[in-house]
This record gives sequence, C-alpha cells and structure tokens, in this order.
Amino acid sequence: MPDPIHFYEPRAGHGLPHDPFNAIVGPRPIGWISSHDSAGTLNLAPYSFFNAFNYVPPIVGFASIGYKDTVRNVQQTGEFVWNLATRELAERMNQTCAAVPPEVDEFTLAGLTPVPSRLISVPRVGESPVSFECRVTQIVQLQGADGAQVPTWLVLGEVVGVHIARVLLKEGIYDTGAAGHILRGGGPADYFTIGPEQLFRMHRPR
Repeated sequence: MPDPIHFYEPRAGHGLPHDPFNAIVGPRPIGWISSHDSAGTLNLAPYSFFNAFNYVPPIVGFASIGYKDTVRNVQQTGEFVWNLATRELAERMNQTCAAVPPEVDEFTLAGLTPVPSRLISVPRVGESPVSFECRVTQIVQLQGADGAQVPTWLVLGEVVGVHIARVLLKEGIYDTGAAGHILRGGGPADYFTIGPEQLFRMHRPR
C-alpha cells in the first residue's frame, strides 16, 4: 500500500508540478509596497511574503526575493507605505508586477494615483481603501540553517500612520469582509478573496 503522506526534503526538490510551500503557507496577505529612491523616483510593487508581526508598536514586514528596487529605496529613505490590494484593484496591482526599469513609475503604468502621506515622504495609493505609513526598523538578509546567506531581504517597518476609508468602519469596527481583500496562494496564478461568508467567531478561553 503506498504511503498516504508525501514527504520531501526541500533541498532535494519536491517532485511535484508546482512547489506546494507557497500554497500551504497561504492564503497570504499581499504587501503592495510604495516607495521612492533618494531622488524621488516612485516605485510600487506587490510582495506575496508579507504580514504583521507586532501590536505595540505595530510592525509589518515583507520579504523580497532578490535585491529589488523596493529594498534599495527603503534602505535609502527609511520609509515605505503598505497599501491594501482589493478585488477591485487586482488587475492594476498585477500590472505593478511587471519587470520594468527603475525609472518607470508603476503608479503611471497601472493608472493609479499617488497621494501624499501625512507623516512620511512616500505617497500612498489613492485608490486603496487602507494604507499604512511605515518607517523602517530592520532590514535583514536571510540565511539558511547552515548559516549561508540567501538572496532574500526581510524588511520590517513600524506603522506610524494608518489611513482607513470611513465606509469600512461599521460602528467603529473595521469590516474585513466588506473591504475586498485579495490574498496570494495556491498555484502560480491563484488568488483568494475574503468575504462575509468566511467569517466565524471564536472567543479565547477565560
């Protein structure tokens, strides 16, 4: 009888049509990060390795596989903005994935509006209903268990300003189900959405 569990060592390959790691650790929030370099050239790029890591102070982070424009920019300025990617904005978010030269402004490429932030110099995406203004706290090049560095950079930032469309605040509580969040996961082109039908409540034991 064949083993009901598929086991593999990542260093030896998974032996499947598509790497299951990204599909298992998901769906994942999208880090739609706006930044600019020291000369003010804008950049907007989505990162599928993104999440929140602390409450007080609020800290979010994203990982860039390869030393890309965004990492260079945040090292130069110490600032970035996370913008919520929604179902309505999905196609334009996808356009900002394009591999274009650093001088190309993805805001213009995707038909998006850069809106000034309150506390930092990096603009937010005007069409996005939620944005976090962030100041960089750490940039860490990752390493394997053997201590060897890998070409991936983890960027952590403290959220110093939060923008929320008032329509998403229902009696003062943020309505995740109504916001239209999109999430990355599954195969090479798979995304997910969040809606009210996915909601269930479970209180912590006292």
